[in-house]
Amino acid sequence: MDAFTINIEMPVEHMQNLFGRKDAYIKKIEDDLHVMIVDRDGTVRISGEREGVMKAAHIVQELLTLSERGNVLEEQNVDYALEVEKESGGDVLLEIDSDCICHTVSGKPIKPKTLGQKKYVDAIRDHMIVFGIGPAGTGKTYLAMAMAITAFKNNEVSRIILTRPAIEAGEKLGFLPGDLQSKVDPYLRPLYDALYQIMGAESFAKNMEKGLIEVAPLAYMRGRTLDNAYIILDEAQNTTPAQMKMFLTRIGFGSKVVVTGDASQKDLAPDTRSGLDIAARVLSKIDDIAFCKLSSKDVVRHPLVQKIVKAYEDYEARETRRSELKQRDRNYNRGKK
Repeated sequence: MDAFTINIEMPVEHMQNLFGRKDAYIKKIEDDLHVMIVDRDGTVRISGEREGVMKAAHIVQELLTLSERGNVLEEQNVDYALEVEKESGGDVLLEIDSDCICHTVSGKPIKPKTLGQKKYVDAIRDHMIVFGIGPAGTGKTYLAMAMAITAFKNNEVSRIILTRPAIEAGEKLGFLPGDLQSKVDPYLRPLYDALYQIMGAESFAKNMEKGLIEVAPLAYMRGRTLDNAYIILDEAQNTTPAQMKMFLTRIGFGSKVVVTGDASQKDLAPDTRSGLDIAARVLSKIDDIAFCKLSSKDVVRHPLVQKIVKAYEDYEARETRRSELKQRDRNYNRGKK
C-alpha cells in the first residue's frame, strides 16, 4: 500500500519550537501515531497510514498555531495533544489556549493547559464557591491564585485571603523556632511563592502591609466574617469536618471562595475523617457550589509526575477493588453461617 502524505508549510522561526530539542516532540508524535515526519526546506512532510497521518497533521497544525501565538511548547503540550486527538479530536488545545487569565510579573501568560483546568477556571468564574479536587501538579492552587489576583486588580474584590491548615504539627507549632509568624510561614510557603511569581514581591509586600492580602493558617479564620474577599483554602483534605464547616460559614457578601485539595494525600490521623470528603457529600446538590475533579490527565508538571500520579491512581483503584471483594466474601461467609 502506498504511503499517504500531507505537506505542511512551516516558518523557520517556529520549526525548533515545534520539533523540540533533538526533535524529541516530533519523534514522540511519530512513535505514537506510527508516521514519519521530515523537514524539507520549510515544509513538514508527514507520511504513513492515512488515519495516523491525518491525526499527526492536525496535531502539528495545532502546535504550530500555539507557537505562532507566542507559546513556548513543552513536552506536556505534545502529550496532551496526542491524548486529546485519540479521544475526541477537534481544536481543544486552541480553545484552551485562548483563555488567558493574567500575566506574571515577567510577562508570561497564565492559561489553563488542559480541558480539566479550563472547566475548573470556568467554574470559578461562574460560581460563588468552587471545590478543586485532584492530584498534585494539576494547577489547582496556582490557577485559583491567578484568578484571585486578577479579580483583586480589577477591583472585583477588596482583598485576598489565603489559608491552609497547618496540619503536620496538628496546628501545634510550638516546636518550631521563632515567633508565631515564623512558625506558620513554612506551611504557607507555596502560597507565598505563587504570589511572588504572579504579583511580584514588591506589590505583594505593599498589599500585605495594607492588610489587603492575608496569608494565614486556617485556625485564624475562626470567629470572622469575610465580606468582599477572594478566599482560597488550600490543602483542604487536611481539614476536619468541623474546620471545613467553620471555614465555609465565614463567607460574607461579595466574596468568592475556592477550596483545593488532594483526597489521596491526607495527613490527618488515621481515624479522622476529612472535611473535604464530607463537604463533597453534603454540599454536592447546592446551587452556586461547583465541584471540579481533576485527574492525572491534568498534571502539568514534569511528564514523569503524570506517570507517577497515574500509577498511584491505578494502585489505589486495585486496592479499593480488592478490599470490596474481601468484604463481599466476608459478608457471604457470614450469611452462610
